[in-house]
Amino acid sequence: MDETVTRPDERAETAAAQPPAEVPIGALVHRLSEQIPELVRSELRLAQAELTEKGKKAGIGIGMFSAAGLLAFFGVATLITTAILALALVLPAWLAALIVALVILAVAGGVAMAGKKEVQQATPAAPEMAIAGVKEDVVTVKGKHSMSTAPEPRRDPA
Repeated sequence: MDETVTRPDERAETAAAQPPAEVPIGALVHRLSEQIPELVRSELRLAQAELTEKGKKAGIGIGMFSAAGLLAFFGVATLITTAILALALVLPAWLAALIVALVILAVAGGVAMAGKKEVQQATPAAPEMAIAGVKEDVVTVKGKHSMSTAPEPRRDPA
C-alpha cells in the first residue's frame, strides 16, 4: 500500500481549491478554527472604535451642558443685579440690565439644546455595528446566511 502522508496545511490548501461540496469536514473545521480568532479580534477592534467615538460625542455634549450651566449662572447673577438696580434707582438702567440677562439666558438655552442633541447621538453606549456584525457571523456559522450585505454605518450629516 502506497500511502502518502500530507501535512495539515497541505490538506487545507487542497481543500480550499476544491468546490465547496467536495471539501472534507475536517478541512472546514480546520479553516474555521483558524478564522474564528481573527474574526473575534476584528469585532473587538470595531467595538472599541465605536465606543471611543460615542465617548467623544458624550464628552462634547457634557461640555456643552457645563457651558449652559455657567451661562445660566451668569444670567441669574444679571437678573439679581437687575432687580437691585430696579429697586434702587427706578431708572432705565434696570431695563438695560434686564435685556442683557434675557440674552444670556437665551444663549444658555441654545447651548443646552445643542448639548442635549450631542448626548442623544452618543446613546446608547452599546457598540451597535459590532453587535450586528457578531449576530451576522453567528447566522453565517450556523449556515443560515443569506447573501445580504452588512448595514451601512450611520454617518453624521456634518
